[in-house]
Amino acid sequence: MTNLASSPSAVRRAYYEELSQGQRSALLSWLAFTTTFAGLRALTYSIRAGKGPFGNISLGGEHLHHYMWGIGLLSGVGALAVRGDERQRRHPAVAVSYGSGLALIVDEFALLLDLKDVYWAKQGRISIDIGVGGIALAGSYFAALPVLRRLQRDRRQQALARESGAR
Repeated sequence: MTNLASSPSAVRRAYYEELSQGQRSALLSWLAFTTTFAGLRALTYSIRAGKGPFGNISLGGEHLHHYMWGIGLLSGVGALAVRGDERQRRHPAVAVSYGSGLALIVDEFALLLDLKDVYWAKQGRISIDIGVGGIALAGSYFAALPVLRRLQRDRRQQALARESGAR
């Protein structure tokens, strides 16, 4: 039986050689979104079931919904986009913060849409649908990257062949 597992150094090399900086940022954002979204669902379920060490966070008797933390993260990312230098904007932590912040907001999208706490109600299902749909859409893009790269190479080669034939 062949071992198909790659070494961490091979994965790292492929990550840097096969993906542009923008694609690496998008991949990190997607991974952060997916992990945060799944983690939030597990965490909120355990809080609701009364299992585990975690509980709701309140301030002055008011529950702090996690979309507020997401807005804070996206505000920080926006501030870096507006005011940060190129090195800061391209830092992997910015991509991870963006993906995680977006997941915190999308997970409570139904609450923001109806302005009612429908997290566990039937209407709250829209948050799950949007989150899973976004994960699937972005995952499909990353799965298609090798095909898209090949098509781009083929187009370049055809353009070069036309150019050299026109001379």
